[in-house]
Amino acid sequence: MNERLDYLREKTSKLTTSPGVYQMKNKSGHIIYIGKAKNLKNRVTSYFCKSPDHTPKVAKMVEQVYDYDFIVTDSEYEALVLECSMIKQYSPKYNILLKDDKGYCYIKISDEPFPRITAELQKNGEGTYIGPYTSSYVAKQAVNEANRVFALPTCRRKFPQEINKTRPCLNYHIKQCMGVCTGCISEEDYNGIVREAVEYIRDGSVQSVEELTQKMNEASEELDFEAAARYRDRIKAIQKAADNQKIIAENMPDTDVIAAVVNGGNACAAVIMYRGGRLVDRAEFFLGASDESDNIIGEFISQYYKPGMEIPREILTEEFPDGEIMEKLLRERSGHAVSLLFPKMGRGYRLLSLAKANAGEYLSMRVGRTGSELIALEELAKVLGLPKPPLYIEAYDISNLGSESMVSGMVVYENGRPLKKAYKKFAIKRVEIQNDYASMAEVLERRFRHYLDPDDTDEGFAALPDLILLDGGKGQVNAVAPVLEEMGIDVPLFGMVKDNRHRTRAIATGGGEISITETKAAFMLLTRIQDEVHRFSITFQRSKHKKESYALELTKVKGIGDKKAQKLLMKYRTKTELKKASPDEIARTAGVSAEIAREVYELIQGMK
Repeated sequence: MNERLDYLREKTSKLTTSPGVYQMKNKSGHIIYIGKAKNLKNRVTSYFCKSPDHTPKVAKMVEQVYDYDFIVTDSEYEALVLECSMIKQYSPKYNILLKDDKGYCYIKISDEPFPRITAELQKNGEGTYIGPYTSSYVAKQAVNEANRVFALPTCRRKFPQEINKTRPCLNYHIKQCMGVCTGCISEEDYNGIVREAVEYIRDGSVQSVEELTQKMNEASEELDFEAAARYRDRIKAIQKAADNQKIIAENMPDTDVIAAVVNGGNACAAVIMYRGGRLVDRAEFFLGASDESDNIIGEFISQYYKPGMEIPREILTEEFPDGEIMEKLLRERSGHAVSLLFPKMGRGYRLLSLAKANAGEYLSMRVGRTGSELIALEELAKVLGLPKPPLYIEAYDISNLGSESMVSGMVVYENGRPLKKAYKKFAIKRVEIQNDYASMAEVLERRFRHYLDPDDTDEGFAALPDLILLDGGKGQVNAVAPVLEEMGIDVPLFGMVKDNRHRTRAIATGGGEISITETKAAFMLLTRIQDEVHRFSITFQRSKHKKESYALELTKVKGIGDKKAQKLLMKYRTKTELKKASPDEIARTAGVSAEIAREVYELIQGMK
């Protein structure tokens, strides 16, 4: 608890409502966080209010705030520019900081009579270098593709020293090398092909195909059919490479695709760079946490694109606040028009999904979850309008045989995976005839009575979930919502609706339904949750029904009532255990005579 909260609240009450930048400082006077605001008073007040809903990172930052300063600006845009400048100057502990700690990779064209194209981790030796690339994978992929498309040699032979000295290798025979070692190509022609390969790497597949097509047509007009055939083969190789990659898009302008994935206190952003219609580089950045998860993309972009850096004319990303002023900032830094696009469908959306998958996989290595699990939780939060991904989910289902054996199961998913030690079973007690709505209301009330009871030591009831899912439609939601409201439980509540084939179809609210079929990861997660809670509930119901059937059979013996039958079933939980019990053990457990115990024993042995 910050002992300076009263002072900070008093200071904030007098703060201006103008746009500006604020600097949070610790007791030593060091700046630990810098933020911008279109309304300084509202933004700063949110840190020191009496009922905050902070992420763990922000809560920790607020605990360390001793004082703060602020600078008023004329506009939100000026506040954004000032914030970026000050973050770069002070590098505050709690801001997203993009540290340049990545290794780089280059593409090298060697300086020799017959140059080779290779991927290098650093500039080493004479030659021409393209780069740097932040992804060694992308650099190696570009080199391999260029060597394959233009049939350049990749062996260790020295040219021209070893021309006609040995037999050509396998690559020549399978037409993946032009065969410099055979002496069939001159140094001048070879260097011309290398120049084409370098242009292909720099300019991309679309421009290369256009240039090669023009050269093929010129060779045909001059009746040089052998040259025309070589250009034709290169065009086919480029088009085949494009088909294999599935990420080369013709007529696509130079574009960066940026997406982020958030999981609890951690976040990761991925940037995929397309130039000349082809992927040329990619990079992932571990960001830690953000005080505003809906603006983590904006925070990242403002620091990623530094002044003087190459900024493409199009950036595809997820929607975030203040996109217009960010666009203005990027135009100023680049010196040309920049469009921030937020695709919802089509090719742009597919590319954005690819970037998001990369961010998810990178973050998964940090938090021990798969990328698809992280993306599913983020998709689910967006579909349901939740402020953050629901890391702790409880789901409920009612199962019964008419008005008999009425039960409910509660399953828990933590970080997208079942947490079986937290599962709970409920036997319906207050509802006497079949009524799923009333049964669901009873179960939720009993569950949160445990949560509200300070003397309850059951860890399975101690956590407040981020999301509650009920197996059923808006009827179940409307039956439970008043119960939670009366108890003061503020947790998002939704139903899971199935179609006539018993498959998850939609999410129910109190007033309607939300389609989830277009969000693949979230749809799959909800389907797994609904199937699991149904399995757990019906298994419990069948088990309870069997026990009730056994109890009914036992009461056929004179002297055995319901209570004594239940004593036996509590002691011996399965039919196998019950059959192993001796007459003496039955007598002691049920508290009956040896004669009655003998009758019970014989009845049990005859059960199937």
